[in-house]
Amino acid sequence: MEGQEKLLEIHHLHKDYGNGAVLKDVSLDIHKGEVLVLIGPSGCGKSTFLRCMNGLEQIQSGEIRLDGKVITDPKTKWSEVRQKIGMVFQSYELFPHMTVMNNILLGPLKVQKKEKKEAEKDAEQLLDRVGLLDKKDAYPRQLSGGQKQRVAIVRALIMKPEILLFDEVTAALDPEMVREVLDVMLELAKEGSTMVIVTHEMQFARAVADRIVFLDGGEIVEMSAPEQFFTQPETERAKRFLDTLSFE
Repeated sequence: MEGQEKLLEIHHLHKDYGNGAVLKDVSLDIHKGEVLVLIGPSGCGKSTFLRCMNGLEQIQSGEIRLDGKVITDPKTKWSEVRQKIGMVFQSYELFPHMTVMNNILLGPLKVQKKEKKEAEKDAEQLLDRVGLLDKKDAYPRQLSGGQKQRVAIVRALIMKPEILLFDEVTAALDPEMVREVLDVMLELAKEGSTMVIVTHEMQFARAVADRIVFLDGGEIVEMSAPEQFFTQPETERAKRFLDTLSFE
């Protein structure tokens, strides 16, 4: 990604819950239009790292910059930052008493103060893009897991973020629903969206990533292009991790 604009810069990040460090001196730059995939064993700090990027977890030391501006400053208005750093969670986080359309419109109307007609038009275009326009008046309970997750992606996209974070968004889905969500993410990657993805779907990681970041014990152990990582990992730890996986 040489020469490309740095969108998110993370320097010497340290996160500790009080019973030992979860992230230890982690530094990483994410470039505009890059798809970066975080992988590693359970409990290695992947999801925590993602949550630190948009202020859902406080850090003990280090610095994060978005577009060159420090966002780990105590004065940071995270409600504004999160419009630029969108996040999609494993558990959808949809409001059950609201229709699909009203779930999606909440951010643009309440946070960005957009005109309702304009926001509805944007929402309909995005729902159409993920194949769910016919579900705009449905409630979450009437949707499959895969459909809920696609709605959650639309809800993040409608804010027009500069970067999208995905935290194991297929982990709670039945196998047959995983594909429909991954296809949406692959399409976003092709369109040049900047994304940081935590996933256990290794074939997807290999297909979508510009860079693989392998975390273990709260540290970046290895970082490389996907083909290199999956065929010729440099570290013994990465080799052991890959040996435990089965690729179809």
